[in-house]
Amino acid sequence: MNDYVLRVQNLDVQYYTDAGVVYANNNISFDLKPGERLGLVGESGSGKSTMALAILRMIKPPGSIAGGQILLGDIDLTKLTEDEMRQVRANQISMVPQGAMNSLNPVMKIKDQLIDTMVDHDLGLTRAQMEQVARDSLRAVELDPRVGEMYPHELSGGMKQRACIAIAIVMAPKVIIADEPTSALDVVTQRQVMQTIGRIQKEMGSAVILIGHDMGLMAQFVDRLAVMYAGKMAELGSVEDIFTEPLHPYTQLLISSLPVLGKRGIFRGIPGITPLLRDLPPGCVFNDRCPHAMPICKEIDPAFAMHKPNHWAACHLYPDSVPGEVAGAFSGTISDGTTRS
Repeated sequence: MNDYVLRVQNLDVQYYTDAGVVYANNNISFDLKPGERLGLVGESGSGKSTMALAILRMIKPPGSIAGGQILLGDIDLTKLTEDEMRQVRANQISMVPQGAMNSLNPVMKIKDQLIDTMVDHDLGLTRAQMEQVARDSLRAVELDPRVGEMYPHELSGGMKQRACIAIAIVMAPKVIIADEPTSALDVVTQRQVMQTIGRIQKEMGSAVILIGHDMGLMAQFVDRLAVMYAGKMAELGSVEDIFTEPLHPYTQLLISSLPVLGKRGIFRGIPGITPLLRDLPPGCVFNDRCPHAMPICKEIDPAFAMHKPNHWAACHLYPDSVPGEVAGAFSGTISDGTTRS
C-alpha cells in the first residue's frame, strides 16, 4: 500500500531566457502523506510558487519541467498528456491561488464559476445537481449559498478568498495547494481563512501544501516545514524540530528575524540578497550570506540528507547523515537510483 499521496523526486524546473537558463527548481525532493499539512517557506524568488505550478503541470514556455518525477499515488504526472492532466486538476489536486482579487472571473457569478469546474470534468451531473454541489461548497466555507448569485465585485476580500477555496474543494481533491492564501487580508480575516482551510482539510481528509512567508502562521498550522532558498531545498522536518533545533543557517536566520515580544524596535535581518537563479554561485548557494561558511561551502554543493530522524538539511556543518538517506530517498530510492528493501 502506498503511504504517500504525493511524492516529488529530483524535480528540476528551468526557464530558458536570452540571458541564460534560470534554475527555478533545482533537484527538489519531498513527500506528502494523506491528511498531512506541509508548509513551504522562503524568500521571494526561492521557487515556491514555481513548484506549485510544476505539480499542477502549469509551467508555460519559456519554462519547462527539465527532470524528475511528480508522483500522485503511482501516477507520474510528468508523463500525462495535457488532456489527462486536465482531469487531474481540481479533481485530485487543486489550488487556492495567491490574490483572490485577480483569480475570479469578474463577469461570471460565483455559482457559475463553481459549476464551470464540474462541467470541465464531465461528472455526468444534471444542472440542478451541480447547483446543489455548488451551494454545499459555499456552505462548507461558511458563505451563504446566496453568494453564488453574486459577482466577485460584490464580495469583500475575505469572501472572495473563501469563494476561491470553495472552487478548490468543490470536487474533494486529495491534495490542496494554498499559495499564500491570506495575502492582502487583514489579520482577523487571515485567521478566519486559515481556520476554514484547516477545518475543510480535516473533513475531507485532504493533504495541504501551504506556501507563504509567515513563519508564525506556519508554526500554528502545518505538521512539517520545508525551507527553500534560491530554487533548492535547504531544510525539511517537523515544525517542532525546525523551530526548536533548526539545522540550516538560513533557517536559523529566518527564525531569528521574527519579532520578539518585549524587544520593541529590535529587528534582525539577513545580510545580503538572494543570488540570481541564472547565475548561481559554485558550491552552496547560501555561502555568501552564511555566517558559518567554510572553504568547502564555496566549492561543493552539499547533499540534501537526513542528519536526524526525519530531519533533512543541505549543509556541510553536518557531515554525518543517516546512511543512504539523501535527496530522492523519500520513496525508498537511494541517490544512485537503487532501491532499498
